[in-house]
Amino acid sequence: MDGGPAAAERAVAHLSALPDVAAVLPPGTSPDGRTTAVTVVPEHGPDSAATADLVEAMRAEPGVAVTGTTAANIDVSQKLRDALPPFLAVITVISLALLALAFRSVLVPVKAVAGFLLSVAASLGAVVAVYQWGWLADAVPVNKVGPVASFLPILLIAVLFGLAMDYQVFLVSRMREVHAAGADARTAVVSGFADGARVVTAAALIMIAVFGGFVASPDPIVQSMGFALAVGVAVDAFVVRMALVPAVMALLGRAAWWFPRPLDRIVPHVDLEGTEREPEPESEPARV
Repeated sequence: MDGGPAAAERAVAHLSALPDVAAVLPPGTSPDGRTTAVTVVPEHGPDSAATADLVEAMRAEPGVAVTGTTAANIDVSQKLRDALPPFLAVITVISLALLALAFRSVLVPVKAVAGFLLSVAASLGAVVAVYQWGWLADAVPVNKVGPVASFLPILLIAVLFGLAMDYQVFLVSRMREVHAAGADARTAVVSGFADGARVVTAAALIMIAVFGGFVASPDPIVQSMGFALAVGVAVDAFVVRMALVPAVMALLGRAAWWFPRPLDRIVPHVDLEGTEREPEPESEPARV
């Protein structure tokens, strides 16, 4: 804070009267007497909401600048919270555009993104229930019950987005290939699911085993990250991609592959699985 000893004494008295202040240590003044440093000890821990409110209250005081590890962590958490909605919006728009380009459909990308958001919500709900509220603390080796790391949602969304879109492409690209070959929509769903389910199951089990291994870590942050990713992959692979996706595709029927004609004229054709092969040149008759 700026000011001389008198200003420092007034600031210390005022800071001591703020809620959630356990103690205010004696101030230290710079050699030129223009800046005074005061250490404030809050009553609650650094992850408490009351501590965050205390930091905001101190920053509201004129001439007071708040620094330190706790204040820096609060600032970083706020920056991450502010960046989360734009980050989620950007990857959602990009995935809608790329899936529409790949499958030439409107409803398939919307369904894929909706399933991805459902998986993220289920994963975040599970990690908050276990590691923040303490549910199933006896069944899951929870080392510390408290607020979830602020960067976990962004990390979870980034990793789960890539895996979810992989599983979506595995299943739906085969369905599209069968449908493009002339099969009706329901037959394409059954055939595509039969071919792609084994790949998705194997890939999901590998990732669940990898992420689940981190749950045994003594670090609570690593624990919660591994748990969140394992739950997210399990929900996305076995509930969303292999239960909801085939069911919705079967209910939609031919409507699942509807694509507006204006978009069809301007969107380039992308052949994912070789469904639009060029005819092979006729071979010349063999000469004897």
